[in-house]
Amino acid sequence: MQISAAVIEEVGGPFVIADVELQDPAPDEVLVQIAGVGLCHTDIAVKEGHLPFPLPGILGHEGSGTVVAVGTRVDSLGVGDRVAISFFSCAECPRCTRGEPAYCYKFLESNFGGARTDGSSGISRGGNALGANFFGQSSLATHALAHERNVVKLPDSAPLELVGPLGCGVQTGAGAIMNSLDVEPGSTVVIAGGGSVGLSALLAAVVREAKATIVVEPHAARRTLATELGATYVIDPAAGSLTEQIREIAPAGVDYALDTTALTRVVEQLLESLGVRGALGLLAVPADPTARFDVGLFQPPLLGLTIRGIVEGDSDPKLFIPELLALHEEGKFPFDRLITTMPLAKINDAVAALHHGEAVKVVLTP
Repeated sequence: MQISAAVIEEVGGPFVIADVELQDPAPDEVLVQIAGVGLCHTDIAVKEGHLPFPLPGILGHEGSGTVVAVGTRVDSLGVGDRVAISFFSCAECPRCTRGEPAYCYKFLESNFGGARTDGSSGISRGGNALGANFFGQSSLATHALAHERNVVKLPDSAPLELVGPLGCGVQTGAGAIMNSLDVEPGSTVVIAGGGSVGLSALLAAVVREAKATIVVEPHAARRTLATELGATYVIDPAAGSLTEQIREIAPAGVDYALDTTALTRVVEQLLESLGVRGALGLLAVPADPTARFDVGLFQPPLLGLTIRGIVEGDSDPKLFIPELLALHEEGKFPFDRLITTMPLAKINDAVAALHHGEAVKVVLTP
């Protein structure tokens, strides 16, 4: 079938809305008519050449919509099902079989390889294959092929157009708090970065009944939003030493710190802000791959500190997305407060809005 999609022609180039050809679903795939797709910084990182993906190609990995066709081996989904689409995993490696798909041994090739496991694309233009299968979906389009394994069936009450970010950014932030760090009631938490991942982490910290939640964010509007969403303190990093500002709030140090910035100096100051047996979670990939921080300065062995890298919030999407939706239904996880909707045709305007801090999370609607 012919569909419309946002195509990246070359590294650094704009998204171009174009007509492309989409194959029928493979035996383990479903065809989803996209209702909304979140625009993630990972999409932009690929666009700018910071992460690998074959171009020309179609990105998008926070899709949601309605199943309109299913492959011959699909038995858990049917036409008409409302779904969210998340990251892809192999189902066979030791981590997948332990229920830890975010640490799939084949994560990079499954999500960034640009093709199905058999090497085919599923999307072409003028007879030429395009880079596709991004995170098992390539959903910056009117329709997307996804795999039964990375599709999550939604309850009728779910806001279909808005739930796509639960498949990556929102589940990453929330999962970091609820799964990876397993924040305890009455604890103190500092979150560096008030974007969609950081504010999703804040929502989760509120759910976990943290005693003090501190959000570090340079944009005043996002600090205001963080306060509205339950942050007990907000910090402007331009106001002085980050460590000193945090220690004024928590003199003995914080129990948990979460970094979404990938800035070496921020990570160092978060480490300096931890109390005894504190834990630091690292979510972002440094823009400078040679960046280093001196762990020895903070004596983690003496303080019992933990430094942990986190992928996708240690989430199993088929379990965690329904959990987040149940909290949303109860009014305890208002992730929709983070979202601005824009037409898919305005995708380059959406990139600019994110770059300038004018939006926290953009969901594009075909």
